This record gives sequence, C-alpha cells and structure tokens, in this order.
Amino acid sequence: MPEAARAALAGTRARLSTATRVAALTGAGISAASGVPTFRGTAGALWEDHDPAQLATPEAFARDPALVWRWYDWRRGLIANAAPNPAHAALARLEAWVRSVTVITQNVDGLHARAGSTDIIEYHGSIWRTRCLDCGDEREDRRAPLPQVPPPCAACGGRLRPGVVWFGEPIPAAAAAAAAAAARGCGLFLVVGTSGAVWPAAGLARVARESGAHVVEFNLERGGAGGQSQLFIPGDAALTLPQLVP
Repeated sequence: MPEAARAALAGTRARLSTATRVAALTGAGISAASGVPTFRGTAGALWEDHDPAQLATPEAFARDPALVWRWYDWRRGLIANAAPNPAHAALARLEAWVRSVTVITQNVDGLHARAGSTDIIEYHGSIWRTRCLDCGDEREDRRAPLPQVPPPCAACGGRLRPGVVWFGEPIPAAAAAAAAAAARGCGLFLVVGTSGAVWPAAGLARVARESGAHVVEFNLERGGAGGQSQLFIPGDAALTLPQLVP
C-alpha cells in the first residue's frame, strides 16, 4: 500500500476511535469481490445481448416483463451463490467498536445482512422482495431459480415486479429520509465501492460533510464521494477496509 494510503488509513482509524456514529454508503464495488457483476461502467457487460441498464426500467418491464424477469432470475441465482466478502465483514465488525453504525447500500443483493450488519438502509430496494402491481402485496421470496418466470403473485395471482428501484423511479420516501438522517447525524462517513454516478445517493457525502462529518473514500479510483472526501484509500475494498477494523 502506498505511503499516502497508509497515512489515510491511520487517519481514519484515529477518527474511528473517537466516533460515536458512523455511516457507510456502499455501492456495487463492495460486492464485486463476492462475484456479483457491477454492470455499470463495465465495457461490454451484456446479458443475452441486452444492456442491463436498459432492462432496469419501468419501460422495459412494461414492454417485456418476461425478459426483465429472466434477467432478475439470473441475477438472483448469481447472488444466491455469492457470499459476503471481507469488506462486508469489516463493516459488520464496526458495530463492536462504535455505538451506531448505519450502512446505506445502493446494492440490492442482501450481502450486508448476511455478513451481520444490523442497521441497513436498502436505498435501492432488494432483489429478494417482490411487489404485486395488482393487489399491492409485498413479500420476501428467496427462491432461486424461480419456478415460474414471470412469477405470479402468491396473494392474488396477479403481476409481480422485483422490489427494486429502477432507473427513473424515485427513492422510497422512508429510505431517503433515513439515509439523509444518518448522513447528517454521523461523525464519520465512509464511501465504499461506489462510482458516485447515481443520484440521489451520490449527494449523501455532501450532506454528511456539510453537517460536520469527516468523509473517507475507499475506492479503486477517487470520485465516489463527489469531491467531498478528506481522505482517500485506493484499492479493492475487500483488501483495504479490513485493515481499518482488524
């Protein structure tokens, strides 16, 4: 690890030793080491010749719900066979060090919960939840693969959609409010494995810093914190974040 990165890590440890509230914003990069594809920003990342970014939209679902569900069923299978990596585990271990640790994740894979984190805001929803467009029933469904695609609603037999936030849809009000409150209330804000390209999540680092938090970015390249980080620790989060929490 370069000397500058070691110094940044030491500075973060010093901040951590006095922090009572920590919030962490995590993105696709934290799950990459678990084998979950990032898609966004990956050249040539296609599924059955389709651009995943063009499938994760209400318009795509309206056109061809079976196609969209096949893609989500494939993703569910990948995630079901994935395991939390050392970066997920490090954030879970933080709870033994700090009174309050909130993980705000843009990921829909559920790996933070499997790693042991207890205060998680699923900012973009969960791939393991479904919502019926006909009766409104919402529930968890961890079957992978699904026995039928598209799956019918267990309550009414109607049309189900994945319980995730698609491009062009607003963040659920409760998740947005909880994330903003966590960013405003923390003393240390960690940005881990996110490109900073997806809004409004990308604005949370600014909220934290303007509220007095120290912002630290763990990323392959600087930028996920939108220019708000005071410290930057380069590299794979699965290798760097465990050094913060032995």
